[in-house]
Amino acid sequence: MSPITIFVISDSSGETALTVAQTAVSQFPSVHVSYQRFPFIQTDSILEGILNLAKKQKAMLFHTLVNPQLSQHVREFAQTNHLQHFDCIQPAMQVMESATGLKPEGVPGLVHNLTDTYFDRIAAMEFAVAYDDGKDPTGLLKADIVILGVSRTSKTPLSLFLANRNLRVANLPLSPKTQLPDQLWQVDPKRIFGLTNRPEILRKIRQERMISYGLPADSAYSDTGKIQEELDYAQKIYKKIGCLVIDVSNKSIEETATLIMESVDYDLIPHPLDD
Repeated sequence: MSPITIFVISDSSGETALTVAQTAVSQFPSVHVSYQRFPFIQTDSILEGILNLAKKQKAMLFHTLVNPQLSQHVREFAQTNHLQHFDCIQPAMQVMESATGLKPEGVPGLVHNLTDTYFDRIAAMEFAVAYDDGKDPTGLLKADIVILGVSRTSKTPLSLFLANRNLRVANLPLSPKTQLPDQLWQVDPKRIFGLTNRPEILRKIRQERMISYGLPADSAYSDTGKIQEELDYAQKIYKKIGCLVIDVSNKSIEETATLIMESVDYDLIPHPLDD
């Protein structure tokens, strides 16, 4: 099958349409897809130019346009030119209108209004960056959640995903050669989560990492024996702490994050998860 191009068109950031498109694509692992994102589209003339480009590339269209005229423009263009398209917002707005009897505001980007929740999320993101990869162990005491794991167990992307749920996350890499900070033992075990993976999967991930750096794939870093040694060490630490251990070998970031959010004791957190 030929590669598919998806145009993500939005009058705001385009995050919603991109997420919908990527979620759908994830169910077709054999299909190669490239994405082109067109955010903050609010005029008919610019939209027309994007649609003509989509026509040339025979692209699929995923769009979130709260303006009904712009959304209709996309639908009519797609139908006329035989392009596959999916409206990610108008049907949902129509359901809300039917349920409430109210008319939608039709203002792009309202979901991103600068509320206290928004600023809390930004602060959580900044926290995750500041206390990523054990940069500053004092962050372990300030964090809502502490994530432990050997190298390449997705600690950083998981931390950022949870931060987007308003949770302050610090993560710490584990290695037999690295001394653990004293602060770790002062954290409530209910707020600590240990990540593990299968040696063969970690080996492949680390080999790809080495290649991306322009280095040989096989090294001590990607040696199966060394990886097993690291994982065994991590398991001993998890057992000593008494924290929940999550095998990420067959889980997406979203699935791992869901397990953590379902397991964490929010009574220990001053600002619980925001819906």
